[in-house]
Amino acid sequence: MVNITLYTRKNCHLCDDVKAELEALQEKYPHRLAEIDIESDPALLAAHKETIPVIEVGPYILRAPISKQDLAMTVGAAIDRQDQLERTGDDLYRKRTKRGNTFSGADKFSYWISRQYMLVVSLALLFYVGLPVLAPVLMKAGATTPANIIYKIYSPLCHQFGFRSFFLFGEQPYYPLTETGLAGEGTNLVDFESASGITHIHDASSQSRWDARNYVGDESVGYKMALCERDIAIYGAMLLFSLIFWLTGKRLPPLHWALWLLLGLGPIGLDGFSQLISQFEISFFDSFLPYRESTPFLRTMTGFLFGFSTAWFGIPYIEESMRETRQIFIKKLAVINARK
Repeated sequence: MVNITLYTRKNCHLCDDVKAELEALQEKYPHRLAEIDIESDPALLAAHKETIPVIEVGPYILRAPISKQDLAMTVGAAIDRQDQLERTGDDLYRKRTKRGNTFSGADKFSYWISRQYMLVVSLALLFYVGLPVLAPVLMKAGATTPANIIYKIYSPLCHQFGFRSFFLFGEQPYYPLTETGLAGEGTNLVDFESASGITHIHDASSQSRWDARNYVGDESVGYKMALCERDIAIYGAMLLFSLIFWLTGKRLPPLHWALWLLLGLGPIGLDGFSQLISQFEISFFDSFLPYRESTPFLRTMTGFLFGFSTAWFGIPYIEESMRETRQIFIKKLAVINARK
């Protein structure tokens, strides 16, 4: 018996007419009718609200207006096609039919992910960016062992330099190097060298760099987060966009790739690579790229732009994929329920 899927909604008189016509065709063309309310899923509503009723039977699709003649011809063609496939004993067809008649554990998991993926993404980002913030809180509370575990977990993921990290519970939110020009004489900020007692940090090959990486802080200075300023901004911005996207009904279109390159990759690449290359002390670059150390503001701003634009570029495309997956499983469930 052929399966017919009818996309409908409440108070749809045309849908009722098609159902009546299908009922009249039941004796000549035996079929099983599965109804899907397009209001059950925002993607279905957006796809079919102007075209219902919509009929899907086998590979054939009919959209309103649907005449009785077109309906009979389409259902008849689908039944002939199914009979032909069953007679030829096509293995692929049999496997596809078998899968279509069962809703496996993998199907249930995939369907759940397609509906709740934004919850998963948001919780993952919250967890990833939250633990580094929790580390200084634990240090302040005297729970040094779990705090050090967090620092250790994140150490392969970030340089964790104290002079490029935010601090909590101290006199300042950050302690920049003197090379930034933000701290030292004539300013209200204490530089990292003075706060930590670690000197000669500008030498990339010195032990001081490792000391600055391992420096966590103290009661006076405060305790650093387990991710640097730029990384905190990147993943915090991703979390912010994911929440905005979720709360606005997942309707935001993806950011154009050119804007992503301009707003996301451009600033972070310029700030990060110019700093990195200048600190290699390569004579070829000295004439036009002197030694520079980025500032907390620049690291945070470029990190935020990269994180927010990357999430804006990528998450709407994930929604498109999940939308298609949801529609497949909604139809599959409707067909299975129609068999009962």
